Amino acid sequence: MIPPVLSEPPAGRDLLAGKVVVVTAAAGTGIGSAAVRRCLAEGAEVAMSDQHERRLAAAHEELAHEFGTRVWSQACDVTVEEQVEALIAGAVRHFGRIDVVVNNAGLGGTSSVLNLTDEEWSRVLDVTLTGTFRCTRAALRQLVAQGHGGAVVNNASVLGWRAQPGQAHYAAAKAGVMALTRCAALDVAGHGIRVNAVAPSLAAHPFLAKVTSEELLAELASKEAFGRAAAPWEVASVIVFLASDYASYLTGEVISVSSQHP
Repeated sequence: MIPPVLSEPPAGRDLLAGKVVVVTAAAGTGIGSAAVRRCLAEGAEVAMSDQHERRLAAAHEELAHEFGTRVWSQACDVTVEEQVEALIAGAVRHFGRIDVVVNNAGLGGTSSVLNLTDEEWSRVLDVTLTGTFRCTRAALRQLVAQGHGGAVVNNASVLGWRAQPGQAHYAAAKAGVMALTRCAALDVAGHGIRVNAVAPSLAAHPFLAKVTSEELLAELASKEAFGRAAAPWEVASVIVFLASDYASYLTGEVISVSSQHP
């Protein structure tokens, strides 16, 4: 029997109480926004960022009504090193430190290799892979300097393992995120810092519906064991687990958030 779909996330249990979490690409309706809400529900203070300043300001205002000063925001384009460094520095100035960084920023698109241009390839890799690298580097430098451990959680994708037509650039970038995660984990293991990733298959939100046809979404959902896409909060809950002390012995791992196996 297919398990029932939960209409809303489970109640928070203070899994991140006392921690400061930075989340990129956190405005809007996707996984980043869900991650912010789940981290706040679990007791964290959250520094949220997004490239879109107006959308970020609106999201911040909405969350501040509910969570008050536990939310802080600063715009950041992950393709610009100076902005990435400024985000981490700003979060440290505001909260006094950071404990977790969730690298959610990414860019997709659909194009056959036959038609894929250098510009399209480079743009997707710059945001999705190199942007994750920039944020991971800045986060790890700060965590090492603090000397109290910490965690980085990257957002990869099952397309880092699977083949799908029209996704060569995005799949290559996400496979790179997986490799970056594993190698970075070993670079900082001696500092007590953990680096892991989630690899969602299909998470339904309004933005995805705008850039993907209904036919393809239905086809992809039909391949999932539960016959549906994940809700963004279901991915965010796994992010919270990896950020929490419950995952204290996990590092260099990529956790598939999917009901379909690679």
